[in-house]
Amino acid sequence: MSVSPIAPKASALVDLRPSNLIGGVATTAALVVTAGGVWLSSQSSAFLWLMGQVVVAAMLVEWFVLLHECGHGTFFRARWANTMVGHLAGVFAIIPYPIWKRIHGRHHKWTGWQDVDPTTAALARRSRSPGERAIVNVCWKYWIPLFSVLYRLSNFWNLPRLMRLFPDQGVQRRMFGSAVVVGAIYVGIAIAGGVAGLARLGGLAVLLAFVLEDVLLISQHTHIPMRHSGGHPASPYPALDQERFTRSLRMPRWASVLTLHFDAHELHHMYPFVPGYRLREIDYTPVNEVRWWHWLARARALPGDILLFQNRNESGFDV
Repeated sequence: MSVSPIAPKASALVDLRPSNLIGGVATTAALVVTAGGVWLSSQSSAFLWLMGQVVVAAMLVEWFVLLHECGHGTFFRARWANTMVGHLAGVFAIIPYPIWKRIHGRHHKWTGWQDVDPTTAALARRSRSPGERAIVNVCWKYWIPLFSVLYRLSNFWNLPRLMRLFPDQGVQRRMFGSAVVVGAIYVGIAIAGGVAGLARLGGLAVLLAFVLEDVLLISQHTHIPMRHSGGHPASPYPALDQERFTRSLRMPRWASVLTLHFDAHELHHMYPFVPGYRLREIDYTPVNEVRWWHWLARARALPGDILLFQNRNESGFDV
């Protein structure tokens, strides 16, 4: 991909549309590989079990990617297919699909306004206790995936907050219903297989998946200068203007392809209507794209509270 000094206009990319074939193949592959990972995890051999957990962990990240694509309506061309696979992916990702769509839609609308975007509001300026900072620092230093857990609990399972964010009663009923159904699925699986059996099949895998997702999620919008509304009315930034509030981790080509170019996060914010698996066809290299190991090394050298609660202008660290 050549480097273009000016990002192409959205109207120039209307041909980069979703494909039912690609979506179907990717979904089938995800189901087959996930089943294979679960089968390996059920074996008595410690080596096969460990291999299975690694496979399941990778697939849990993949299901999160599929949830993201379906939520944008860009995984399949058919709307019903995005909805069906989105609900399935939400079960694997531990995020109810209707709630994901609402919160992630708000995220794209308000990217750049840290205290208005529901997914970054918790990182906005406020007084934090030494204990809170210590917990963040310990978790970041020792690869404890605190962020992935809080990301889910605060954004997608905090029903009182969701009711405040979305006062429409019809929306509230759909979100509440989806949370109940997904929660019931987990309870049913735990009863059928037993808590110990469920932990053996997926405990380590969930932990590993959350560790990977911590890196991906934290890299996308943290330690980047953003605006703060201070409670005053704010205007959304256009999609093409959101590049400056976003960072992309350039992964190895094979990993980027397998995750449907989830690493092309700036391009995704600039062109949210383009399927992830076609983002690299856009003839533009975003300004904040960095090799994944470069960002990881610099970010890991910082205490967690500085990385999460400050930006590069405040800390002086170019991360």
